[in-house]
Amino acid sequence: MSYYNSKTIQNVSFDKVMKRVIEALKQEGFGVLTEIDVKATMKKKLNIDYRPYMILGACNPPFAHKALMAENKIGTMLPCNVIVQEITDGAIEVSAVDPIASMMAVENEGLAGIATEINEKFKSVIAAL
Repeated sequence: MSYYNSKTIQNVSFDKVMKRVIEALKQEGFGVLTEIDVKATMKKKLNIDYRPYMILGACNPPFAHKALMAENKIGTMLPCNVIVQEITDGAIEVSAVDPIASMMAVENEGLAGIATEINEKFKSVIAAL
């Protein structure tokens, strides 16, 4: 089982893809709580030049609430991560965690339906790009 859903976008700038991803997330009820700029962090902490790579911490509040009510330690897996990375010149890959795969580690049947619904929303986000 794959642990992510992914799509590669050709000939669109990294910044434009980022905007599209954030808008697609919004359309599915997600907000972006965190943005981690891996490229900037690698440069600052290790003086390494790295390709454009952003980790977005996405949250859909109603689903987060349901998950927290079903499993009080599920916050260790929240927010859900979506990455936007340049894989080659002119190719940007967007990948979203598959919550079904990550929730398999948690032995709580109450999370299965929630994970399935969130996964469908992430698939819609990826398809909309």
